[in-house]
Amino acid sequence: MESWKTPSAPATRQRRPRGLVQEIVNSLTASIRDGVIKPGDKLPTESEIMARFEVSRTVVREALSKLQASGLVETRHGIGTFALSLPDTSNFKISGCDFSTLADVIALLELRISLETEAAGLAAQRRTDANLAAMEAALKGFADAIELDSEAVSSDYAFHMEVSRATGNRHFADLMTYLGTVIIPRTRIDTSNSAPEGRLKYLLQAHGDHENIFNAIRNHDSDGARAAMRTHLSNSRERLRRAQLSQVQ
Repeated sequence: MESWKTPSAPATRQRRPRGLVQEIVNSLTASIRDGVIKPGDKLPTESEIMARFEVSRTVVREALSKLQASGLVETRHGIGTFALSLPDTSNFKISGCDFSTLADVIALLELRISLETEAAGLAAQRRTDANLAAMEAALKGFADAIELDSEAVSSDYAFHMEVSRATGNRHFADLMTYLGTVIIPRTRIDTSNSAPEGRLKYLLQAHGDHENIFNAIRNHDSDGARAAMRTHLSNSRERLRRAQLSQVQ
């Protein structure tokens, strides 16, 4: 497509391999949003994109996959990739492509830290006996899953979900429901088995964090609940940051 032009990268610029995919995504997204590539137009071929950005076919295909997951393009096998009508951006949305890398999962954890820290504080003020019973059931489910060599994803999510319900504010619960189990990093990345301390110790630490959160909520300790939740999620974020650094070294 002659109308889509992207200057070649300066030879002196340092191009980090992990940033090449996003560079292509950003360029094509801008062309689609600016109307340079219109709905129904065929995108440049993989070979053209490879030549234009001086990247491998693998990088191009990953970029196109991200665009497809975002609803900006569709690939017709044997024909090519075509631009779609722009999706409605009036509503908040996190799509599957937003969880594809360590950096994506870390970004989601940062959102969760701000959201769930306050949720824990409100839960400590407003929780009911029914909320506490549901949290206890989730804690037991987590402990049982560890013994059964499971990743305990469902019970982990159930605990955080019940904390959001205990706020008495449906918007917290609605957002947690919308995000679903993808909020648990090990649904996207094998964090437990890759943890330096080993799977068992990793899951036991997470379980202990949950117990600290639960105890503060049960005791109506808002500050303690906020601190316990922040510590729990921040530990996960820092663990992933270390893993991210080890990948680029």
